[in-house]
Formats: sequence, structure tokens, C-alpha cells
Amino acid sequence: MTVKQFLYQYKYEILILGLFQHLFMAVILPNLPIYTAVYWPINMFILGLASYGVFHEKSKIRQRIWQLLVLVICIEPLSASFIGPSKGTMILLSLSYAAFFAFVFFELMKFLIRPGYINQDIIFASACGYLLLIEVATFLQQCIFYLDPNAYKGIDTSDPAAVYIDFVYFSSIIITSIGFGDILPNVYYTKLLVSIIGIAGQFYAVVLVGILISKFTAHSNRGA
Repeated sequence: MTVKQFLYQYKYEILILGLFQHLFMAVILPNLPIYTAVYWPINMFILGLASYGVFHEKSKIRQRIWQLLVLVICIEPLSASFIGPSKGTMILLSLSYAAFFAFVFFELMKFLIRPGYINQDIIFASACGYLLLIEVATFLQQCIFYLDPNAYKGIDTSDPAAVYIDFVYFSSIIITSIGFGDILPNVYYTKLLVSIIGIAGQFYAVVLVGILISKFTAHSNRGA
């Protein structure tokens, strides 16, 4: 089995590992300056590689868009390391990352809604969708924060990685409807954005349950 065949055959298992390490690797990497300078560029390369299988054998247009987005998300951390994490750099980076994760999410949803049956790929793809929602929410809010630092209360600004980690945490508790209140939207548009993110998370969960039930029912009817 070649590397490409492996990445395609286990695409959703690899993608969920890539997303999980991107979101939560700081649990075991407490030194944030090292995380920003060293692990960040490596992290994005891993994510680009992990998403390869999702777009393998897709249309050339979708593959070209994916390739362009992967190139951008891999180059930007390197640029930030050389020129520094300026406001403009971080805004552009956040928008690029949000676009990349949204593109992967929509491709994944096309797979989930196809008629079929529940198997290992469906389960892992469903979990990937949840993590991708967190990624998109994280970078949309991070972009707004760099545009307007007063848009949120409670964000640690000591390091770009600290800002990112706070928004991963905040996006996770919004989508899971936990809400501790230590980080808060501070202006009307971020309050509304947080509301939309929460609704999107609940909607995804409801739609996902419907998809899984329909696939299970269709499989049972074929078996009967």
C-alpha cells in the first residue's frame, strides 16, 4: 500500500487525529512561545496532509482549491515567524484558516448526507464534522478579535498561541452549550455571532442524528 492509498483508505481516521492534535496539542506543550515558533508550522503541514484523503478522487476544481488553501495555511505560519505576528498577518491568517476548515467541512457533509449505511467512515466523519465546526468558529472569532480587541472579554493576549487556545476553548464551550462565563462577547456583533455558533452546533447535532437514523433504517430495510 502506497502512502496515497493509505491516506485515502483511512482518510477520516487520519483527519480526526490531525484535527484533534491541532486543537488540543497544547495540553502537552505548555511552552507557548515554542508552540508558536516551532510546532505551529509543523501543525499546519500535518493538517494539510491529514485532509488529503477527503479530496482524493474529487473534481479537479475542488482539488485545486484544496491545494491552494493548504499552501496558504502552511506558508502563513512561516511568514508570521519571520515578520512577526502583526495585526494584519493574524487577520489574514485567521480568515484563511476559517476558509480552509469550512471547505473541508462542506466536503465532509456531502459524504455524510449520501444514501448509504452506517460504517466506520460515517462514525469518524461525524466526529470530524464536530471538530471542524470548532475550528471554523475559533478562527472567525479570532479574526474579529484582531480587528477589534474589545470585542471579547477574558482573552489572554500574552502570546498568539494563548489567543488561539482561548478561542478553541471558548468555541468548544459554545458549541457544546456549556458556557462557564470566563470569556464573554463584549459587543453586539460578537454576541450575535456567538448565538449563531451555538445554533449551528445544535443544528449539526440534530441533523447528524437524523442522518445516522436514516442510514441505519435504510440498512435495516435492505437486510429485511
